Amino acid sequence: MSEKFDLIIKGNIVLPEKIVKNGFLAVKKEKIVGIFNNNENLEAEKFLDVSGKLVLPGIVDAHVHSFSSLKEGFINASRSAAAAGVTTIVEMPYDADDMVNSEKALLRKKQRIPSESMIDVALLATLRNSEDSLKDVELLTKHGICGFKLSIFNTDPVRFPGIKDGLLFEMFREIAGTNLPVGVHAENDDIIRTYIKKYENSGLNNPIAHCKSRPKAAEAAAVVTALELARHSGVHLHIYHASYPEIFELVDFYKKSGVKTTAETCPHYLVLNTSDMKSLGAKAKINPPIREKQDSEGLWEVLNSGKADIVTSDHAPWTIDRKNNPDIFKNASGVPGVETLLPIVYSEGVTKDKISIFQMVKLLCQKPAEIFGINHCKGRIETGYDADFAIIDPNETYTLDEKQLHSTAGWSPYNGFNLQGRIKYTVLRGKIIYSDGEFKEHQKGKFIPVK
Repeated sequence: MSEKFDLIIKGNIVLPEKIVKNGFLAVKKEKIVGIFNNNENLEAEKFLDVSGKLVLPGIVDAHVHSFSSLKEGFINASRSAAAAGVTTIVEMPYDADDMVNSEKALLRKKQRIPSESMIDVALLATLRNSEDSLKDVELLTKHGICGFKLSIFNTDPVRFPGIKDGLLFEMFREIAGTNLPVGVHAENDDIIRTYIKKYENSGLNNPIAHCKSRPKAAEAAAVVTALELARHSGVHLHIYHASYPEIFELVDFYKKSGVKTTAETCPHYLVLNTSDMKSLGAKAKINPPIREKQDSEGLWEVLNSGKADIVTSDHAPWTIDRKNNPDIFKNASGVPGVETLLPIVYSEGVTKDKISIFQMVKLLCQKPAEIFGINHCKGRIETGYDADFAIIDPNETYTLDEKQLHSTAGWSPYNGFNLQGRIKYTVLRGKIIYSDGEFKEHQKGKFIPVK
């Protein structure tokens, strides 16, 4: 008698270098246990026939701020993720009420995952803005975090502090011994403060003033500083939310000189540009800012060339009251995006032949898991890996309606976008948690430690 599986999925299975058309995925005890070209008399408790649809690995969104707005939290951020094929998030440590920079704060956040999150979560930690925080590196590392996040720009001296170069270098050297990555928000604080003051003193506080107050030089100067500190410390440096192509040229130069470094961009830099500031206003206020049209077009070329390592959402679910001040400088920065990450990259990238389906899987699944040390179970369709899948109907078209999204933000900068490729199912560790607009089987989210 043949083995009976928990779940069999029939569809076009997207592997790293090929698509198994009308293939069969066998799942047992939350893991992928077989990939077959034909039925071979397979038996299972549940059979999901998605013939003609694309079966992708579950998306790993490596940049999510679930608690930048406390109304969101794991509960709503994970619903947004589950509705869009995201099965694992890498959660940022800058919460509105408590930075995750101590063992107590880390354990408290870790304990929330199984009761609040629908999907799996890897956690980053940060460090206090003081030299005595160096002793916390080893303490935090032993709890399975996937890396550290620090900022060069001083967003908030308490919640999101900027770290001066001397202390940043010491932190890099200490983190290097853990073999974990350290990511940085790379913008030069002094340049930006100078330009914000200049525009405020001139009475210029319209949306485009935000972009002008954070020039490319501010981003490039911070990136080069971080790269040089990484070169001399030996740490694995990750550059968050690079906003224009030349940043990836810098990163590539340092990679070729032996520096261990990776970098990401985000959908808003790929599909929005400064011409959208007039219509979107503070809804498009992001740090670093969106750039010119040639920059967004150039970023697709960067993705196609392989110089960008990953694409992430930088999900920041601010409610609209944090985005409607007529003075652009008094609004929160960031956009909700975990629910639109895969739809935007697939529709704007794959269907328009800017990147291949295999490049997209690498950018959204494989490489995020590798960079943050969870590729022992996430990021690939391969036997032994978690049975996490995002299933897309590649032919279905629709208009994105922000009212149908699940974040407490209640809005999207992509509202009204005409998209191709709708997410039909999300499978987490063998359970169908989302099906064609409805949340289905309950699967408790798990904390995913590095190995």
